[in-house]
Amino acid sequence: MKISEASRASGVSARSLRHYEDEGLIVPGRFSNGFRDYCQSTVDRVLVIRSLLDYGLPVRLIREVLPSLTDGSDAGTDVVCAEFMHEVRNYRDRLAARIAVLSEQQAALDAYLREARGRDL
Repeated sequence: MKISEASRASGVSARSLRHYEDEGLIVPGRFSNGFRDYCQSTVDRVLVIRSLLDYGLPVRLIREVLPSLTDGSDAGTDVVCAEFMHEVRNYRDRLAARIAVLSEQQAALDAYLREARGRDL
């Protein structure tokens, strides 16, 4: 299917499909005229990519784990899943640390605004 059809089938923009290709997440075939040719398995892979991105996972992590999630084999799945879960936990922990710093900054700004309001009265 052409990129516009793959876009409709996956609910992902053509621009995103090109980006996923640039990032090495998908490899569509090519028609003789050079246009991209998406098969159903590529569209299915795009749906997996989209869901992982929606969870907030970075492209780097998705690129590492994606082959084992979409190749259809169970070979080494336990090891890959354990490594993937470890990476996800690490990513979550880094997010939690960033959230803590942002929360502290927000609290400092809130205190500043309260003080500034008190001086204006």
